Amino acid sequence: MDDGARGGPAGPPPQALAPPAPPAPPPYEGVWRFTAAAEDAAVPHARHAVRDLLRRQNVPAPPDLVHGLLLIVSELVTNAVRHAALLSPTVGVEVAVGAAWVRVAVEDSHPYRPAALVADHGRTGGRGLLLVREITAEAGGVCDVEHTATGGKIIWAALPLAPGAGGSPVLPAPGARGVREPHGHP
Repeated sequence: MDDGARGGPAGPPPQALAPPAPPAPPPYEGVWRFTAAAEDAAVPHARHAVRDLLRRQNVPAPPDLVHGLLLIVSELVTNAVRHAALLSPTVGVEVAVGAAWVRVAVEDSHPYRPAALVADHGRTGGRGLLLVREITAEAGGVCDVEHTATGGKIIWAALPLAPGAGGSPVLPAPGARGVREPHGHP
């Protein structure tokens, strides 16, 4: 008779199977936020800060997507500087990068919620939000305007990192906690 037949140990105890650990997030994921005075110099400052952040974090964004994001940031910060500076002496810029999406958001304290205008070929200017909406749609992304708890607004655009990624972006809400300051930018 063997030990197993007498009720003794038949070998080492069975190992408890631990569920596999969830995959680690890509190293480029995160949320970064910075503020700037609502003046003309904020536009190139924001554009360069976002460009540098995407490079430093090694975000796998194709050049045409980066170009579109930087144009969106320029348009949104320009709108905040031109139309909200009287009630909003600073603008906030946030970049959130997920596994498949990148979102840029610009926040100001002005309560007016703008709408994208229809193209008027007789006017110069006034097409910034229309341009943001078109760039976002062409990339397969989404954009929106949201009110803040303090009465201001956040205008954001989220674009997929890869063409045809589809679905909804899974990113923290604009202004969420856990935001980091980008290196080298106040």
